[in-house]
Amino acid sequence: MAKWTPKHEAPEPLEGPVVATITGGTILWFVLFLVQLPFYGWFDDHGHLWWVWTCLAGAGLGLIGIWYVRGRDAAIKRAAASAPDSGTDHKGTSGATA
Repeated sequence: MAKWTPKHEAPEPLEGPVVATITGGTILWFVLFLVQLPFYGWFDDHGHLWWVWTCLAGAGLGLIGIWYVRGRDAAIKRAAASAPDSGTDHKGTSGATA
């Protein structure tokens, strides 16, 4: 079998509202946890208690994600502000192509 080689360069990664996306997901997990709390007994009786705790774990991990992406976003903005005329983008690579 021949090795597959790409015929074109990979596209740049998409940058979007990362902080808002992670925050929205975290809120969604926490709301799902709160919605399931009144039915705790039903989940326990039917062996689905892990659903409740999965939602809480998603909200907790989302808080870590919010902390991480806010720091990442701040670092990207600091890097962009510290070298506006150096001819490099925020990733530290040259803007010119060979």
